[in-house]
Amino acid sequence: MTQIEEKVIDSTFEFSSPVTGKSPELQALFDFIALGASERDRDRILPYNIVELIRRSRLGALRIPVAEGGSGSTARELFEVVIRLGDADPNVAHIVRNHFSVTERILRSERTQRNRRWLKAVADGAIIGLASTELEVKRSGGGQVVNTKLTPDGDGYRLNGTKYYSTGSLYADLIFVRVLVPDGTRAFVLIPTNREGIDLVDDWDGFGQRLTGTGTTTFTNVHVEADEVIFETDTDKDNLPYNIVPQLFLTAINAGIIRSVLRDATALVRTRPRTFYHAVTEQAADDPILQQTVGQIAANAFAAEVIVLAAADALDRLPTAQAQGEESETAAALVASLSAAKAKLIVDDLALRSATLLFEVGGASTTKKSSNFDRHWRNARTLSSHNPNHFKARAIGDYEINGTPLPQRGFF
Repeated sequence: MTQIEEKVIDSTFEFSSPVTGKSPELQALFDFIALGASERDRDRILPYNIVELIRRSRLGALRIPVAEGGSGSTARELFEVVIRLGDADPNVAHIVRNHFSVTERILRSERTQRNRRWLKAVADGAIIGLASTELEVKRSGGGQVVNTKLTPDGDGYRLNGTKYYSTGSLYADLIFVRVLVPDGTRAFVLIPTNREGIDLVDDWDGFGQRLTGTGTTTFTNVHVEADEVIFETDTDKDNLPYNIVPQLFLTAINAGIIRSVLRDATALVRTRPRTFYHAVTEQAADDPILQQTVGQIAANAFAAEVIVLAAADALDRLPTAQAQGEESETAAALVASLSAAKAKLIVDDLALRSATLLFEVGGASTTKKSSNFDRHWRNARTLSSHNPNHFKARAIGDYEINGTPLPQRGFF
């Protein structure tokens, strides 16, 4: 963090309570994040200072009830914020994706002393990362574990193993790790990232989402307290909210990218000093073709946001359905899962098309590295590559034709 950045942060952002989606401080924070987003992406500047601001704002406590120190936001309100954060900087939005997914899981668990302690840490600003994926397993995202293991050690355990694609953990205070316990079953541990034996490696080299800390994490004889282990006493249900949230989160970030594309496209046309050879007007801002192109991007941004929030509304209906019994809960969970899958198919496509349309309004000069406009497509393409769309579309089609439930997807 530079001295200038420290001065701006210290003098501008004061958060007396957890921010909400309507907080004026939150919009000021997002505006500040957006200012440096392109430069950070182009020069690969890891956003530690931005994550510190998010920590201080207690943005991560959006979903925690007010009585427990959070903002008490609905799922719709959460995803409204995710879209805005994705607009400001999709890398930063992706960094906190696993935080909200893990927090959702804790919120839906029994309020034990341990869980209350973790929720208080989040309410106080702690950020949670995730270490779940192992390259040795045959299927990604299925929650399989083969080499990250707990072994008994006195009253606690020792943790050893290696995880990959540990998005957000580089910046996190706590890390949520999927492990094998001695009897061969799976469990999770939630432990501080600064504990001895944890090595967070910044080795993610994807062409998009370059700053998310999606690297390798190794655990070497790490001490784990007994009450830091979450044993799986029940298999994950196919469509529980904490399984839907991670995917819809990525889709919401792509919706935010379209908003950012729209902002760049509008600015390009307004400030363009000359126009194209075949243009029918002297001023780019008066050109009907450019107006049409920007209008299409604007429509894409509107549609993407509406679709994401419709899927979020399906999540918000789950508590009422759960109170009505298992049958109602299962039906509502299926609707929520289908909604998230359908949203991904459409929004991913709109994001990629919109990122391409940006070059139609700017011409060859927009391909300069200094402008870094290609980041929109690179980031949207990287986000879209999580759970490829053809598998989603097939599963949706199988359900529509044959009534086959959507396949179980492990937490990640």
